[in-house]
Amino acid sequence: MGELEAFREEVRGWLLENAPRSLVGQSSSQLEGTWGGRKATYPNPDSRRWLDVAAERGFTAPTWPTAYGGGGLSPAEAKVLQQEMRKLELPLPLIGFGLTMIGPTLLQYGTEEQKLEHLPRICRGEIRWCQGYSEPSAGSDLASLKTRAVREGDTFVIDGEKVWTSYADLADWMFALVRTDPEAKKQAGITFLLLDMETPGVEVRPITLISGSSPFCETFFKDVRVPVANVVGTINGGWTVAKALLGHERSMIADAFGGGSGRGGGARLPELAREYLGEANGGVADPLLRDAIAQNEMDTRCFHLTVQRARDAAKAGHAPGPESSLFKVYATELNQRRYELMIAIAGPQGLGWEGPGFDAEELARTREWLRSRGNTIEGGTSEIQLNIIAKRVLRLPD
Repeated sequence: MGELEAFREEVRGWLLENAPRSLVGQSSSQLEGTWGGRKATYPNPDSRRWLDVAAERGFTAPTWPTAYGGGGLSPAEAKVLQQEMRKLELPLPLIGFGLTMIGPTLLQYGTEEQKLEHLPRICRGEIRWCQGYSEPSAGSDLASLKTRAVREGDTFVIDGEKVWTSYADLADWMFALVRTDPEAKKQAGITFLLLDMETPGVEVRPITLISGSSPFCETFFKDVRVPVANVVGTINGGWTVAKALLGHERSMIADAFGGGSGRGGGARLPELAREYLGEANGGVADPLLRDAIAQNEMDTRCFHLTVQRARDAAKAGHAPGPESSLFKVYATELNQRRYELMIAIAGPQGLGWEGPGFDAEELARTREWLRSRGNTIEGGTSEIQLNIIAKRVLRLPD
């Protein structure tokens, strides 16, 4: 037996022994599951137990170095772990922007002190992170941000506003872009900072969307004092760090929306079609919707295999490049098509908002369909991603 197969046997045995039985068959995505943090709640106590045992083994961040709380696995070993978890349909023990965004960025750009302070707490699910990038006048043109940080000795004093700050009301720390040199060219005067959300002067206000709820918030800073030691990279050199993190963010969004996992996943389309449309000759009764479901399944599988090939080809520790924009565009548009198809399958039952005549799952599906309209905006609009693809992937002239 080869080393990798021996490792597979070891992992399979460990999962069967340690994964809570109540979580088998409850697979999740990068945006569904246990986020951790100081404000975390665990409706199912087994979710907390799963987090704790996985973190102890380093399986919340399998490829991170063991010195920072990770599992120290090779990419091939991490893939085996992922495959064995999928066989049992286990949810990820921990999700969040700490694992998918700021953690990988700190591994690349953080000081040793920053890595030792933040990465083990991310792995253990002790701290939940949010992202302070977009502002009211700096969305697609992110480099136009105006949130200002003025240095006073060993401290930066921050004043300004961020918007569309996902889960800021539940987060413990934020990674943020601030302007430290207003006289420099836009990208040249930006610094990447880490700040504790309990710092005096930080105020968070949730934003409600057409779905009736929202992860988004406005975040305001008034005389917020942050140590200079919390700069990642160099002062006025934050744009380089910011771009690297955006690559991780777009890969995370592609994972979350492209795989069809979770309650609204593509795997449920045939089941929904049989429920609402009935069967004919062993298949979904409506031939047009049957073809659309088959096309969605093929698109989802092709996308998943393409992303996996990109991962397999990448070297360990290699940060995502501009190809992450390809994945982000396709995944979010695929997710929107998936929800459009779910609503078409349900017919009038797919348009319930409240009141009698609709069950809880139908009402939730309507809101999730509405929420999906934001997929091609968040994390960088499809238009911006297409510009990146044209310039940095296809090398087309301006």
